[in-house]
Amino acid sequence: MRTSATTTAAAARLSFPILIQQQQPTSFVNYRHHLFSSSSSFALRLPRVSRLTARLFSSFQVAMGDAPDAGMDAVQRRLMFEDECILVDESDRVVGHESKYNCHLWEKIESGNMLHRAFSVFLFNSKYELLLQQRSATKVTFPLVWTNTCCSHPLYRESELIDEDHLGVRNAAQRKLLDELGIPAEDVPVDQFIPLGRMLYKAPSDGKWGEHELDYLLFIVRDVNNNPNPDEVADVKYVNRDQLKELLRKADAGEEGLKLSPWFRLVVDNFLFKWWDHVEKGTLKEAADMKTIHKLT
Repeated sequence: MRTSATTTAAAARLSFPILIQQQQPTSFVNYRHHLFSSSSSFALRLPRVSRLTARLFSSFQVAMGDAPDAGMDAVQRRLMFEDECILVDESDRVVGHESKYNCHLWEKIESGNMLHRAFSVFLFNSKYELLLQQRSATKVTFPLVWTNTCCSHPLYRESELIDEDHLGVRNAAQRKLLDELGIPAEDVPVDQFIPLGRMLYKAPSDGKWGEHELDYLLFIVRDVNNNPNPDEVADVKYVNRDQLKELLRKADAGEEGLKLSPWFRLVVDNFLFKWWDHVEKGTLKEAADMKTIHKLT
């Protein structure tokens, strides 16, 4: 069914009254550009668009035939435009912020400074088994690959920009463990995350998308309840050292179509097994080195 310009304009006025009063866009394309532009006054005052608004916006885009990446899952599209990543330089100093969408476009990664903060959580249970997740099929970057417990980004918001004791990153980790794996905050207290190190890496995903991240490596030992979100996670499992080594062997041999995320493989190859010793001995804090930023490829 064709959507008339009158119907679309009326719906837009209903959903976005503040913006319409500020500036009458000449087209819905311009409206979209204004809405998501980090320089717009609207974006500065309201940096996060509500989930309902984002869904309405996506519907309008489709109706007008102007949906970027129309094949993208609706939830992932919302996150791509709604989430603002923290841009940093190679010394981890904050230099700005940008949409998750732009931060993961390989063309922009190669041509500009899209280096942003990320974190990777490694959660062990009381038997010292590591919880792994398989990313969902709808993930924009690295769908269906196996990786560590949780991998995501602190966002450009006050609670996740706190540098002291790396509190902003730890707050973000607690938020995403709930979002992705349904792990309640009380199961993973912020003060129980132990930052062990930072690494800087770049990796293409499929030619269009990729990663360029300064990644905080957070370890935690807790028995938790989990209820994975199917929009984010396809499967989960705990592994001991030998089971992980067998997983690595299968990935290297190309067996069962098994693939690992590039950041997880970098941690495995450079740090994980020696840090696992500290997990079992209860001496993780002795392994921490947050002064060094490891540049890995």
